[in-house]
Amino acid sequence: MVLRKLALAAGLAAFALYLWGLLHVLGALIQAEDGGAGSSPILPCRTTDGEKDGPEDPRAVHVVDYSVDFVPLRFVCETTGGGSYIAGAVPGYVNPAVFGLVLAGLGCWVAALVVAPPGPRGVLGPGG
Repeated sequence: MVLRKLALAAGLAAFALYLWGLLHVLGALIQAEDGGAGSSPILPCRTTDGEKDGPEDPRAVHVVDYSVDFVPLRFVCETTGGGSYIAGAVPGYVNPAVFGLVLAGLGCWVAALVVAPPGPRGVLGPGG
């Protein structure tokens, strides 16, 4: 029972952390779609850390578009000539932590199945 609860807790923590990273990607998307003065190059691609006043990225002058990858979670800046690079919109700890929590949750779930396989409890067989 404890292993199942640990698996559930790890799964919920992974889900919450993934949502936290998704909020960062949503913020980057809002910045990227914001038109007007100073919108080129795309703001999330303009700096190395994805922040408004962060250090400038020299690759930003070649950015023509962007895309979002959901596994692993990241904001990708696409450059001329078919190249691309990952913007720092998602904190660096999100993807490894989500991966680790998912593995821990799966490990606990499998261990719970091995230790106590699901089935009726307290039911005696024939003659007992």
